[in-house]
Amino acid sequence: MAAAPQPSEPAKGKTFKLLGILDVENIPCSVVAGLGHFLLTSRIRSSCDVGVGKFILVTLGCWFHCRYNYAKLRIQERMAREGIKNKILYESTHLVPQRKPAKDGYYHGSFLNG
Repeated sequence: MAAAPQPSEPAKGKTFKLLGILDVENIPCSVVAGLGHFLLTSRIRSSCDVGVGKFILVTLGCWFHCRYNYAKLRIQERMAREGIKNKILYESTHLVPQRKPAKDGYYHGSFLNG
């Protein structure tokens, strides 16, 4: 069996090449949009506008997606920090939230088993 390629090694699989020279995987979609618009309308200026507009939309879309994921990660980290802080603060006390005393009136077990 052949060994799996390492992540640092470039992929050696076959790629689709247009006319034998253009590697289609590495062409940005904004170029394809502008070229497609040019082939349909034969207007150079509006085709360039379409290409630049597509580039701006894709860039903004990626940026908003990354910012959303970053904000979500920050919220999760903050919640984890607060949980750890509360665990340390309330551990072995009667003030532990979401814990009820046993029938004898005392708290038994650990914080996590509550």
